[in-house]
Amino acid sequence: MSTVRGARERARIEVTAAIKDEARRMLAAEGAAKLSLRAVARELGMVSSALYRYFPSRDELLTALIVDAYDSVGAAAERAEAAARADPPRARWLAICEAFRSWALAHPHEYALIYGSPVPGYSAPLDTVGPASRVGNTLIAVVRTAYEGRGLALPPLPDSLRPEAVRMTADFAEGLPPEVTAALVVAWAQLAGMVSFELFGQFNRVVEDRAGLFTHVAGQLAQGVGLPAV
Repeated sequence: MSTVRGARERARIEVTAAIKDEARRMLAAEGAAKLSLRAVARELGMVSSALYRYFPSRDELLTALIVDAYDSVGAAAERAEAAARADPPRARWLAICEAFRSWALAHPHEYALIYGSPVPGYSAPLDTVGPASRVGNTLIAVVRTAYEGRGLALPPLPDSLRPEAVRMTADFAEGLPPEVTAALVVAWAQLAGMVSFELFGQFNRVVEDRAGLFTHVAGQLAQGVGLPAV
């Protein structure tokens, strides 16, 4: 009986992977808004009712793709940080940023799915939050290490923004000064903005050395969150 169950589980894993691979191909060709279970089933030679046993709705398939994408870019960031663990915090920060950009360039359609325009009619469930936080949490961990070690140069924070910075700190950056939390949010938005401009064509005929500009900006953002220069 266990052998039969194992074979069924392997078959389910293989079919699930095939469904997601076909869905990713459709995302690349037509965009997330046009993704449908019927179309995926047709391309795989499956009847729709069979596919619904794996993903009961389009939104559940989209959620699986979104979680996979967040986990993939998160794992890339975590590997980069681990490889630079012996380096100063600024170098670790830069390694994470470069890994984020490299992943996006290698997976432009998955990047667009998680950082591009919202999919009409889709609302991401709570189980996407953890995977979505992996890159940001990796950056926060580097900054926290620096804060607990040599310390940080606290960035300015307007009094009017302090209550929101305190709230955010309690929510996802416990133990850091509110000034640093606010700067981290700004840095994350600017990193994603830089990558999005590059991927979606806004730098065309404007920036030639995009890698060089990104590295420069990532360094400025490291300074902006208070990381020491060395």
